[in-house]
Amino acid sequence: MTISLYNLFEAALLCVNAIAVLHEERFLSKIGWGSTDHMRGFDEPPGMKSQIIQLIRSVRTVMRIPLILLNTLTIIFKLLLG
Repeated sequence: MTISLYNLFEAALLCVNAIAVLHEERFLSKIGWGSTDHMRGFDEPPGMKSQIIQLIRSVRTVMRIPLILLNTLTIIFKLLLG
């Protein structure tokens, strides 16, 4: 099996989908990554954990509509071309 540009696109789409469906109360708060778990001081630089939490929130906020469209196009492409 060769790696094509479409396969890379599909893998990236699946990873973004996985990030987008993470539920904060059910999953993230159980491992200590909830909304109240990353409080920091005023002048403290953000740590790796808080940056990852912010990335997860940003993906859920910004990528909601584009993910719907990209998933729909991918499904149609798979149905038509197999």
